[in-house]
Amino acid sequence: MSTGQERRINGAIPRRRHRGPAVVLVTGVARYLGAQVAARLAADPRIGRVIGMDSEEPPAEFAILLAGGVEFVAADITTAAPAKIISSERVEAVVHLAVAGDRRAGGRPAMKEQNVIGTMQLLAACQQAPDLRKIVIRSSTAAYGASFRDPAVFTEDTEPREIPRGGFARDVLDIEGYVRGFRRRRRDVSATVLRFAPFIGRRANTSLTRYFALPFVPTVLGRDPRLQFIHVDDALEILHRSVVEDHPGTFNVAGAGVITLSQAVRRADRIAVPVMEHGLSAAAGLARSGVKFSLDQLDLFVHGRVVDTTRLIKEYGYTPRTTSDAFADFLRGSGAGGILPGDAIAAAERSILGGIRAARAALRDAS
Repeated sequence: MSTGQERRINGAIPRRRHRGPAVVLVTGVARYLGAQVAARLAADPRIGRVIGMDSEEPPAEFAILLAGGVEFVAADITTAAPAKIISSERVEAVVHLAVAGDRRAGGRPAMKEQNVIGTMQLLAACQQAPDLRKIVIRSSTAAYGASFRDPAVFTEDTEPREIPRGGFARDVLDIEGYVRGFRRRRRDVSATVLRFAPFIGRRANTSLTRYFALPFVPTVLGRDPRLQFIHVDDALEILHRSVVEDHPGTFNVAGAGVITLSQAVRRADRIAVPVMEHGLSAAAGLARSGVKFSLDQLDLFVHGRVVDTTRLIKEYGYTPRTTSDAFADFLRGSGAGGILPGDAIAAAERSILGGIRAARAALRDAS
């Protein structure tokens, strides 16, 4: 159990099953989220067997986590392999976490192949599986997009005001469209879609956490977006409950409250460097941190995004820690939040000047 507060809301309690699924298939176990979810389910006495699937072998730290409780199968989700596994093993629940938010080898085409084609293949296999009773899909609040026309707060019923620019957000919209079709065809299967805010916390390792760990933090000139996060431990708890309990529907998963980008930078005791929007990735890259922003993230840093989580709290009877608390835990674990030494400040100043020169050169070339 995480440190989130569990309670009844307006007399509502989670609908629980007395027995968990006999066989659970978890996709994407070669990454942190999938490995953690699979290991937690394997340790739950309500679950029979847990099968972990990924096209890649899990790295050593995840292989140790999976050893002894999770049966690993090396299989490509974009092929017919999921259908064979789901059918032969009589899978009762599928947890689909092999949804990539960052580009792997092969760039955008490989990312779309995994996210869209992979999900299509998986849902096609699930549609033909007579033993299947539950499917849980990882989605993202990126599905709402980010634009100047956005409402102050998104609910699960809010439609995007504009088609998102970013590939990941468009993938998520496609995935959710396929799930809606699956629900119509298999009304006997409980389908849960979880729209996660960006993950954060001391154990999270994402482009966002690396961004806030930079010695200087590039921001978009004239913008101070409102941000919302979900602590990765709370995300794991919600995923676990989605499997062992019955929670059909679509849910926003985020910590209550917001934090502006300028507040986040100040709390981390970092240096904010306002740059033009097109220079954000270049400025981050000067720190040699491996941080490169997608269009989804660029739009987030311009417009921000806030979602309502009333439906989640009422349905699950669980309250994730606030966005502010989740960010504070990240700072405690990352070592951020301390005063930068003089040499780091000097390096930041040199990088800032280099970024300005690069931006000016790009403008000259464009003209």
